[in-house]
Amino acid sequence: MNQSNTQDNAKKDDAAMQVDLQTQQVIDLQMSMAHLEMTVERLDAVIARQDKDLQTLQRQLQLIYKQVDSQDTETGIAPFDVMADRPPHY
Repeated sequence: MNQSNTQDNAKKDDAAMQVDLQTQQVIDLQMSMAHLEMTVERLDAVIARQDKDLQTLQRQLQLIYKQVDSQDTETGIAPFDVMADRPPHY
């Protein structure tokens, strides 16, 4: 009978350790998932800000193009020509 009780106790201990291990694994997975969710939220905020900045830069570039197109070449500002405006060391 003593051997039977010892075996039962060993089985209960093994089952308890298995449950503890599974519980710890679930907790670890939940922590990893929470960390990943925070990272995704931060990246989403960065992407949203960069998209806004990109749109602003595109509008500014369009305004610059309009200003350049609307300028008269007779006012002293000649259009930019890559070949004509090469530095002398080329």
